[in-house]
Amino acid sequence: MSADLAQAERAALCDLLLEVGPDAPTLCAGWTTTDLAAHLVVRDRRPDVGPGLILSGPFARHTARVTRRAAERVPFEHLVTRIRSGPPWPIRLVDGPVNLVEYFVHLEDVRRAVDGWAPRSGLDDLQDALWPFQKSGTKLRTRRVQDVGLSIARPGGQPVAVRSGSRQVTATGDPGELALFFFGRRDRSRVDLTGDPDGVSEVRTAPIGF
Repeated sequence: MSADLAQAERAALCDLLLEVGPDAPTLCAGWTTTDLAAHLVVRDRRPDVGPGLILSGPFARHTARVTRRAAERVPFEHLVTRIRSGPPWPIRLVDGPVNLVEYFVHLEDVRRAVDGWAPRSGLDDLQDALWPFQKSGTKLRTRRVQDVGLSIARPGGQPVAVRSGSRQVTATGDPGELALFFFGRRDRSRVDLTGDPDGVSEVRTAPIGF
């Protein structure tokens, strides 16, 4: 199920990229849609850039160099065609776990980069598939949040503890909105934070992500 949904998000992103063109804005700081497309192509097809997606220093510089070269040298439409064709065969075996959250977030990076955006509706199956990834993903991306006992919850659901700390905070939202929030798209996601006021402030402002 998650693999089918990941492929659907990939296809929807490709359609949107062609619709908005190569120079449209995204929520990825400093990136146009061409830069985003290049990132997705090298992420799929260049395993040597993997460490630089997480680590800083020479790893990040190598990844940035490879991505920039792809953006400059490969026509935008060809980049989109490569994205649409999917990852190489070994990665296809884990397409859902590896790519579902990634493609959901990047589709929203393009959708929500312009005024007048609204969350998509009718995504119950997608939200259910995104939910299992939220605890581990949120824990990783909030490792620099200090002394906050962080929990996450779906609307009307029971909170799930993510981090321990003296200041208790619960982040409530649909799984996709939580993914966006903790990927650093805090001002373009619909998540409610409740609990200790200082803890809420910490979650809103502390560095989040890789």
